[in-house]
Amino acid sequence: MSQNTFYKLHWVKGLVLLGIVLFVVSCRQNESRTSDPWKQMAQIVDSITLPVFKGDTLSILDFGAVADGVYDNTDAFKKVMGACSEAGGGIVLVPKGKFLTGPIHLEDNVNLHLEAGSEILFSKNLDDYYPLVHTSYEGTELMNFSPLIYAYEKKNIAITGKGVLNGQAGNDFWWPWCGKDSYGWQEGDPKQHSSLKKLKEEMSEVNVPVNQRIFGKGEFLRPSFIEPFSCENVLVQGVKIINAPFWVIHPIKSINVTIDGVVVESHGPNNDGCDPEYSKNVLIKNAVFNTGDDCIAIKSGRNEDGRRVGIVSENIIVQNCRMIDGHGGVVMGSEISAGVRNIFVEDCIMDSPNLDRAIRIKTNTKRGGFVEDVYVRNIKVGEVKEAVLKINLFYGIYGAQEGDFIPRIQNINLENITVEDGGEYGVLAKGYKEVPIKDITLKNVTIKKVDSAYSVENVTNLNFINTIINGKLMKTLSD
Repeated sequence: MSQNTFYKLHWVKGLVLLGIVLFVVSCRQNESRTSDPWKQMAQIVDSITLPVFKGDTLSILDFGAVADGVYDNTDAFKKVMGACSEAGGGIVLVPKGKFLTGPIHLEDNVNLHLEAGSEILFSKNLDDYYPLVHTSYEGTELMNFSPLIYAYEKKNIAITGKGVLNGQAGNDFWWPWCGKDSYGWQEGDPKQHSSLKKLKEEMSEVNVPVNQRIFGKGEFLRPSFIEPFSCENVLVQGVKIINAPFWVIHPIKSINVTIDGVVVESHGPNNDGCDPEYSKNVLIKNAVFNTGDDCIAIKSGRNEDGRRVGIVSENIIVQNCRMIDGHGGVVMGSEISAGVRNIFVEDCIMDSPNLDRAIRIKTNTKRGGFVEDVYVRNIKVGEVKEAVLKINLFYGIYGAQEGDFIPRIQNINLENITVEDGGEYGVLAKGYKEVPIKDITLKNVTIKKVDSAYSVENVTNLNFINTIINGKLMKTLSD
């Protein structure tokens, strides 16, 4: 055999081997796509790691805390957190009583535990929210006021118990900055609009480094309430959260997050209940959301900032939750520029005349992004205002929201859903001719009362399987 023939044979064998590998990979991808998604959900739940803590307990009272609702306990919280972490972790106990404080910064291996009858009141003094920290506002990173409870690059952390976290926001503090008179703003008062424009147009869009995006006093951008930033193994369990300045629970760039049995009652502006952003393996269960904005809103960054960070939010699971007031029950968007996938929602109750939609996806061509593989089952909807499922790809606030990034939405599934009053539409979805919305499936869905069964445009495959709307068995739309 000549040397040329030898090399040709090995070259052909290599091509054959490459073809086999590509075929196997393709088959596995197709198998993953078509296999039971709920088994995938169970595997994700099993993989989520809960934090584990030493049994040692330190009371904030032993570090100088005073439970009168007036004394500033900021130093006491800082000292007990440091001492607990340095000792290898454990429980920081907040006993019965009212404790006023500035922001609390969690440390590695620490469980902040609120005893029944305890209440943490957060300061109304802006100076207490310094120094500025690396945080985010509406999907755009910046240096701003510290969130009320904050953790940066921490592992194995928790907030647990039966106490109350009170942000003390209201029409006299934090909320007026949104610029709406219904939240206490009056003509001539400061508001956030110019600061948002500066952050997004003059900084994010031209890629100013985050550490140079300095905000704080004079800029009127409110902090989140609870924000684990780039954290692993996070638990928020049992507490009641009220009067939030802004987004309530905001895990960002975090992995293995469990939100269990919390009650969120906060009707302020942008008071989303829980906003996982750039996060993976997030379980939200047994919670009650009664909010001034979306109950749960899954995010992945806004516009250029989301594309810069480029972390998909994925493996987000919502189980056995109750959604009362809010703009949406479970929402993806509007800040989803890096994309969202593998969303599972089951065994929830959504019911209020002040709940606008049950399931909602919102973005536009400036934000772009994608949403794929959304599975919703076993949901009871009493009453919603606008739609059971709404997909709005023309969503816009704060001026023009048009750009070159057409969103991609596909594989949205609703199964075993009962709706008493769906409001205006069963399904309201409008896509783009260039990139239609693909594959919406309603299976075993009953909507007893709704103004219109559906209104869709540029949707490919709206599948109705054993679905009854206004007493009529629905037929699939193939295009």
